[in-house]
Amino acid sequence: MQDKKYLMIPGPTPVPPSVVTAMSMPLIGHRSDDFAQLHERVVGKLQKVFQTKNDIFILTNSGTGALETAIANTVNPGDKVLSLVTGNFGERFANIAKAYGAQVDEVEFGWGNCVDLKVVAEKLAADPEIKVVLATQNETSTGVVNDIAGIAALVEKTPALLLVDGVSGIGAIEHKTDEWHVDILCTASQKALMLPPGLSMITVSDKAWKVINENKSPRFYFSLLACKKQYEKWNTAYTPGVSLFLGLEASLDMMLSEGMDNVYDRHALLAKAVRAAARALGLKLLAEDHCASNALTAIYSPEGIGADDIRKILKKQYGITFAGGQGKLKGKIFRIAHMGFADKMDVMIAISALEMALVQVGFSVELGSGVRAAQEVFLGKVE
Repeated sequence: MQDKKYLMIPGPTPVPPSVVTAMSMPLIGHRSDDFAQLHERVVGKLQKVFQTKNDIFILTNSGTGALETAIANTVNPGDKVLSLVTGNFGERFANIAKAYGAQVDEVEFGWGNCVDLKVVAEKLAADPEIKVVLATQNETSTGVVNDIAGIAALVEKTPALLLVDGVSGIGAIEHKTDEWHVDILCTASQKALMLPPGLSMITVSDKAWKVINENKSPRFYFSLLACKKQYEKWNTAYTPGVSLFLGLEASLDMMLSEGMDNVYDRHALLAKAVRAAARALGLKLLAEDHCASNALTAIYSPEGIGADDIRKILKKQYGITFAGGQGKLKGKIFRIAHMGFADKMDVMIAISALEMALVQVGFSVELGSGVRAAQEVFLGKVE
């Protein structure tokens, strides 16, 4: 029996063969000229993806490590933080700030909803002492994308810094870091950047550096000041994941060769096809179109049917892994990722298997209706 697997979760995502090959290259010394040259090249390529001229630090830790780095370097105990929450990872960002002693105003917009800019404007106007605003670009727990440009336009008018969790969105959804005046952007390797877990990346604006230089919170491994000391020599403060750096250059080369506009268009097309298929199958989407992410789609399980029952059939019988719900949505939704190393046929396989699984759990489905809807999107028959 063959054991072919299809990984369609929002991280870790499938790794392209060329990236695997790059990571298999012989190791180089992390304090060598070869590594310094690699480091410089990779940062230059990341700056194109992030659309920034700011420093970009590549850290050997998870995306959560980047989020903690952002908080540890900007927040002192007692500082006021405005946290914009649209799901599980927005809550995580807020909880990190709380761990560093911040006074956190945690604004819940509801799971499946995006940030309401009017509320943000009101909060900022009501409290000029807000030091940091936390926002999530792409909330993977709900399949929601937030209007970072709109949030940034509001925060820019204040002394506050905007810290953005771009862990699951960068590389799938365009982010204009400098044009939008985002102060700190965090992302990680195992999502749309098509690498295994283990690296995170963080950008820092001039406005943010002024705060970082004066910040008193204790930090060591997560110190951006320590990173900065080594940056001009293209060294890292501590031992880097050298093989992952090699893989990162390969993945960035793939993306830049495809063209970032084409990368974003591909993700948008895959998302449109999945949503069309779900509707054709009579399934309800968690996030409406204006809030729906191009990186993944969250879908409610049919009434009376557990989402995890569908997922178990998909994994056991068809080798396809969808993500389940988190927190208050556990057992109620399943999530189909279409980010990174993903294309049309990945969606076709996922939808055809989903149709069969739905039949097997007793949900009335016209076989082929979801597949047809996705095909029509790919053939340009749906506007």
